[in-house]
Amino acid sequence: MASRELDPEDRAVRRDAVGELGEALRDLVDAAVRTEVPPARLAEATAAARELTALLSEELREVHEIASVDDPDSGQRWYSPVYGPGSPVAPPMVVEDFPDDGRCVGHVTVGKKLEGPPGLVHGGVVATLLDHVLARSARGAGHGGLTATLTVTYRRPVHLGVPLVVTGQLVSVEGRRATATARLVAEDDPDTTLAEGEALLIALRAERASEVFARTGRAVGAWTSKGADS
Repeated sequence: MASRELDPEDRAVRRDAVGELGEALRDLVDAAVRTEVPPARLAEATAAARELTALLSEELREVHEIASVDDPDSGQRWYSPVYGPGSPVAPPMVVEDFPDDGRCVGHVTVGKKLEGPPGLVHGGVVATLLDHVLARSARGAGHGGLTATLTVTYRRPVHLGVPLVVTGQLVSVEGRRATATARLVAEDDPDTTLAEGEALLIALRAERASEVFARTGRAVGAWTSKGADS
């Protein structure tokens, strides 16, 4: 079933419902990766999960279609794996934008579902968090684009369950190209860098964006012009 664009009032109502479901599913995922209940209880949970899947599958959009709660022209993605309120896998990160400074600051605590080495955040997740604020710092200042190159330097292990601060900073803009840097620290130890990132972001020309995102059937100005989210 194709998703449809909603008027602002209906979209607000649906966003509330999507956010509540997302929170419940994040709790479920956390329990699923931490549980040590006996096999019989696991079997009960499996049956319940399959019933829930059947319920939610009554109306589905295609994989290329944009959710009705999203606003792709500004970049608001409610199922983003980084910050999406409706995503079961998002940490989720809460980001504040400072467009006049070409900067954004994200706050996040990563749980067990995104673990790499025991007790530590997966390195790919660290890169994803950095990538998000790198792109968002540029987009918030009016320079939308896709990541062309991403360099991540891991300085120290990043522990699960620790409040983190991830800062992105737009450095320069030259035509369709923008460069940005990012830094990840623990909230209680802001002077110690845990990881750093640097990215080259390239805004798509309008005709190229139309080609890349043609199957969505929607305008996606956030990747060609000013937008708020990654």
